[in-house]
Amino acid sequence: MKTQYSYSFHNGDGKNKKLLGGKGANLCEMTQIGLNVPPGFVITTDACLQYLDQHKLPDDLMDEITAQIQVIELQTHKQFGGSSSPLLVSVRSGSAVSMPGMMDTILNLDLNKQTLKGLIEQTGYARFTYDAYCRFIQLFGKVALAIDDEKFDVHFNHVKQQAGIKADVALTRDQLQEISELFLQVVEDETGKPFPEDVYEQLEISIKAVFNSWDGQRAVDYRKEFNITPDMANGTAVNIVIMVFGNMGDDCAIGVGFTRNPGTGENEMYGEYLVNAQGEDVVAGIRTPKPVHQLKQEMPGMYQQLVALHDTLESHYREVQDYEYTIEHGVLYCLQTRNGKMNAAAMVKTSVDMVAEGLLNREQALLRIDPELLEQLLHPQLATDHKNPPLAQGLPASPGAACGKCVFDAGYSCTFGKHW
Repeated sequence: MKTQYSYSFHNGDGKNKKLLGGKGANLCEMTQIGLNVPPGFVITTDACLQYLDQHKLPDDLMDEITAQIQVIELQTHKQFGGSSSPLLVSVRSGSAVSMPGMMDTILNLDLNKQTLKGLIEQTGYARFTYDAYCRFIQLFGKVALAIDDEKFDVHFNHVKQQAGIKADVALTRDQLQEISELFLQVVEDETGKPFPEDVYEQLEISIKAVFNSWDGQRAVDYRKEFNITPDMANGTAVNIVIMVFGNMGDDCAIGVGFTRNPGTGENEMYGEYLVNAQGEDVVAGIRTPKPVHQLKQEMPGMYQQLVALHDTLESHYREVQDYEYTIEHGVLYCLQTRNGKMNAAAMVKTSVDMVAEGLLNREQALLRIDPELLEQLLHPQLATDHKNPPLAQGLPASPGAACGKCVFDAGYSCTFGKHW
C-alpha cells in the first residue's frame, strides 16, 4: 500500500503527534474544531526519517505536495508562483515534543522577480512587499543555503546608516528594494549560483533544510539536555502554512500569549503583541512588544476575539496553552498552540483552580505536575509582605531569590561569579 506523506489540516489526526509533530497535529485539531487557522498541510516525520536515511526525499513526496498546493489554490483563489495573486507560504518545523527555537523556519516563500510584481499589484503596498522579500531572501539564505546572517546584516545596517535611520520600520520602499538587491548578490557571491527563481525549487530546498535541522547541533544538544528519546520524538514534521501578515498596516499585528499567567498561575489574559510586525519580531528583541491588555484599547474587537480564542483553547485542551496569533486587516488567525510551560508555583495553582472550574479531576490535576518540579518551591523566596520599593522589575530567569554582587561585565563575571 502506498505510504501517505502529507495530510491537510482538515484530515490529519490531531492526536498523532509522533507522525505529524506537535505543531502539525495541533494545527489539524484547531482547524477541525472550527478555529480560524490559515490553510495548509503537514509533511510527516516518516518522510523526514526516510530523507535522513537515504539523503533524498521520498519518490512521491513532491507530487503529493503539488496536489496539496493545488487544493489550497482553489480554496484561496491564489496561485503558487503566479504573476498575479501569488500564494506565499511558511515552511515550519515541528517535532512530537516541543523544542522551541531549535529547528528552522522559512517565511514568505514564493517570492521571485515575477511574484514580487504580482504581490505589489495584489496588495497595493510596495513597501510591505519588499520588506517581505528581504526577510525571505535572508531567512532562505541562512536556513537553506547556510549563509551567515552577518553577510546580510552588514548591507542592511549600511543602508540604515547611510539614511540616518535607527528603526527598521522607518526604511522606505526604495531602501528595502536596494537591500533586496544587495541580499540577492550575497546569495550569488556565497553560493556561486543566483537565488532560485523557481518556487517549487525554493520549496523543495526549504523542506530538505528543515529536515536537516533535526540533526543540527542545536537540536541534538537540546534532545540530549532534556532526555528526549526516539520513542518520544523521532524526526521533525514540516508544516506548509499559508502566510498571513501582521505587517501590512496599523490594523495588523502579531502576538504570543498564555491562557494563564505562567509566573503566578492567575487565570487572566497574558501575553504580548506588536502592531504592524511579522514573524519573529515579538521574540527577536528588535522592537519592544506591548502587554496584551493594551490591545483592548487599540483594537477592541480583536481583543474580544482573542478572549474567545483563549477560552476555546483552554476548554478544548484542558491545559494551559501557549499560543501564537496574527491579525491581518482585522481578521484574527491562530497560528499555533501547545501546552504552556510554567514554574512550580503556577503549576500547583493552576491544578487547584482547574479542578475547581471543572476542567480537570483531582487525579488529572496531580498527574500534570512533575514531582521534580516541586523542588522549586523549596528555593528561598522574597517575602510577599515586604515594604521596600523595588529598584527595578523584570522577568525571572529562574525560580527563587538570590543574593550577591550584581555583574554587568562578562570578564568580571568570570572572576567573581562565585559570589552568586
